[in-house]
Amino acid sequence: MSKFELKLPRMGESVAEATLTAWLKEVGDTIDMDDPVFEIATDKVDSEVPSEVEGVLVEKLFNIDDVIKVGDTVAIIEVEGDSDGTETVEKGSDVPEEAVTAVTETVSVAKETVAAPVQDYSTSTRFYSPLVKNIAKQEGISITTLDTIKGTGKEGRVTKNDILAFVANGNKTQATTPEPQVKEPVLETQAKVSQPSVSKTEPAQDTTQVSRVQYSGADEVIEMTRMGKLIAKHMVDSVSTSAHVQSFIEVDVTNVVNWRTKMKDTFEKTEGEKLTFTPIFMEAVAKALKKYPMMNISVVGDTVIKKKNINIGMAAALPDGNLIVPVIKNADQLNLVGMAKVVNDLANRSRENKLKPDEVQDGTYTVTNVGTFGSVFGTPIINQPQVGILALGAIRKIPAVIETSEGDFIGIRSKMYISHSYDHRVVNGALGSMFAKAVADYLEAWDINREP
Repeated sequence: MSKFELKLPRMGESVAEATLTAWLKEVGDTIDMDDPVFEIATDKVDSEVPSEVEGVLVEKLFNIDDVIKVGDTVAIIEVEGDSDGTETVEKGSDVPEEAVTAVTETVSVAKETVAAPVQDYSTSTRFYSPLVKNIAKQEGISITTLDTIKGTGKEGRVTKNDILAFVANGNKTQATTPEPQVKEPVLETQAKVSQPSVSKTEPAQDTTQVSRVQYSGADEVIEMTRMGKLIAKHMVDSVSTSAHVQSFIEVDVTNVVNWRTKMKDTFEKTEGEKLTFTPIFMEAVAKALKKYPMMNISVVGDTVIKKKNINIGMAAALPDGNLIVPVIKNADQLNLVGMAKVVNDLANRSRENKLKPDEVQDGTYTVTNVGTFGSVFGTPIINQPQVGILALGAIRKIPAVIETSEGDFIGIRSKMYISHSYDHRVVNGALGSMFAKAVADYLEAWDINREP
C-alpha cells in the first residue's frame, strides 16, 4: 500500500489560490479515477477537483472555507501497490502545520464520539458536514438546537468554527430564527464588531458603521450567496475607486439586423453555430479598442498599464440571478466565425457553471447586454481594474428621419442605444465619447453583402 497526495491543481496563470467550499468524499470512502473529491471556488467560478488515482481517502488536510494555494496537498489517498512516483506526507513536507493539526482534531473527534449517544440529524433540512455532526454529538447538541446556529459558510452552512464558537459561548449564540415581531421596520445604526476570519489568510476587517433593519416574523430572511457577496463587494469597491462618467449614443443597426436575418440559417448550417448579435457587437468593440488603445488600460496606484492584448469580458446572467463575466481572449484576432464559436461556448458553459477559473480572468474591457432584459439603456459599473464598460440596449423598430440626395423622408429603422461608462480619472470625455462613436460607426457601416 502507498499514499498519494492529491494537490490543488494549477487553474490558470492568474489563479494562485482557491477556497475549499465542500468535501464530496469522506475519510474511508472508496474513490475511482476521475471521481470528484472536493469543490473549490475562486473569485467567481466553482470547480470540482477529481482524483488522479483509485484508492481510499484516508486524510483530509483542509477544512471547508480554508484558503488553499495552488500546489498544496489537500487530501491523502491510499492506493494499492508501490508508490510509483506518488508521494507520502512526512514530517518536514510542505503541508501546512495547521492543516495537519486540523486533520488530527477531526480524527480525534471522530474517535471520541464512538461511545457518545446516537443523535439522529437526518430530520433536518439543513446540510451539516460530518465534522460538525460529530462535534454536535460529542457536546450533546440536539437537532433543534443545531438548527438555530447561524452559519457563516457557503450558503449559510454551519462550519467547524461556528459550532466551536457556539460551544465556547456556553451554547448561546444568535439563532437563525427571526427577531421578535415589531409593528414597523425600524432602521438602527450600530457598530459592526470585527469577527475572527474563517480563512487563515484573510485579516480581520476594520470596525465600520453598518445599518441593521429589524423585521417582523412574516418577513423572509435570505442569506446572500458567496458569489452574491463577492459581486456586492466588487461593485461597491468599483464605485468608491473610479470616477464614473457616462456617454450615450443612438445607433442605427438596420443593416446589421437585415444581414443577420439573411445569414443566420446558412451560418448555422455551414458553421454549426447560431449567429446571434453578440459576436457582431464584440467585433465592433474589438475594432474600437484597436483604434483607441488608451481605453484598453488599467490603473494601478498612480500608474497606467497599457494592455498589449485585447481581452473582452462579456457579462452573462446565471440561472440564480447573479452575473459572471467570461473573457474572450485576443478578441481582435478573431474573425466573425471564430468570435461566434467562442461567444456561444462561453455563454453555454456559463449557464452550466462549467467555466474554468482562468476563463474569467485577465479581461481588459467589458461589454454587458442590458437589452436582453428589455432595457433601452443602462449605466453599468466598471469592472475593476478596467477603465470602461459598454452597455448594449434593446434593438427597437422606430420611425426615423432618413436623409437622401433627393430629400428627407420618414422610414422604419432598427435602432439601439449604447451606454459607455468610463473612469474619468484617466479617460476624459472626448476619448470616452469618441470610443462609443467608433463602435456606432462600425455598426452603422455594416456591409449588407459581406461574408461572415
